[in-house]
Amino acid sequence: MSRVRRRMTGPVVTGAVALVLAAAGFGLYWFQPWKLWTDATVDESAPSAVAPPPTAPPTVDPSAAATPATPAAPRTVATGSLISHEHRTSGTVRVLRLADGSHVLRLENLDTSNGPDLKVWLTDAPVREGKAGWHVFDDGAYVGLGDLKGNKGDQNYPLPAGIDPAEYTSVSIWCDRFDVSFGAAPLKKV
Repeated sequence: MSRVRRRMTGPVVTGAVALVLAAAGFGLYWFQPWKLWTDATVDESAPSAVAPPPTAPPTVDPSAAATPATPAAPRTVATGSLISHEHRTSGTVRVLRLADGSHVLRLENLDTSNGPDLKVWLTDAPVREGKAGWHVFDDGAYVGLGDLKGNKGDQNYPLPAGIDPAEYTSVSIWCDRFDVSFGAAPLKKV
């Protein structure tokens, strides 16, 4: 009888250890807890003025003084302040219209937690305080602007061509892994 127990105990223990290791590996992959203690800081400059493209070929007139074209500065069309949702989040958001007509979403002084699979979304959802606002941003229309470049600092996200920023009312730092907003900002037209 004792021989039977020994033979069964070895495979059972080995199976249990393998199961625990597999579960631990999956948990580490899924939750990525080390990101709670690491920060990724990004320090991108705001888009600068861009000279408008020439509309006609320059005329050659030796008597005319050369006057360079004045670059058109980016214009802020919407702003907002980030509020906390699942994680403490602060900073400001600006939507900039560049001289060529394109738009850039700019996060400034961003400070949030690092996490797995964080995205920047332009959305039509209302920004709600507290837990009521954690899950609303995937309920309506949203445009994914890409992965969050860093959980701290200043960063730029070009809007895809054809997107009218006036159709969207908020920005969310969205955790796609857990379908929750880390923080969001309502956009106010300027």
